[in-house]
Amino acid sequence: MRLVKTRPLATRLCEGGHVLVNGSPAKPSTKVRAGDRVEARIAERDRILEVVRPIESRVGAPVAVTCYVDHSPPAVQERGAGIMVMRGEGRPSKRLRRELERLRRSGGA
Repeated sequence: MRLVKTRPLATRLCEGGHVLVNGSPAKPSTKVRAGDRVEARIAERDRILEVVRPIESRVGAPVAVTCYVDHSPPAVQERGAGIMVMRGEGRPSKRLRRELERLRRSGGA
């Protein structure tokens, strides 16, 4: 299963206890089967995936995406007191930038 770009990074996540397979901590050598549930904490985001079919050999990201179903919550980050920033929304407006700056000066963020 391909959740991160490199194998050494995947190994570090497993050894750090950030990956669970069916609720149990996963080792780097853990084999997954169809129907297994994989939960991982990657870059401050929880990923929840269900294996559709296991991958036997190394494949590219476009092929790997077809081998699992993503049940992860949407990526939303909260900054400051009540200001929600969604990934991919682009540059903040002038008004929002002023609000963010005001919060930073007051110690809110």
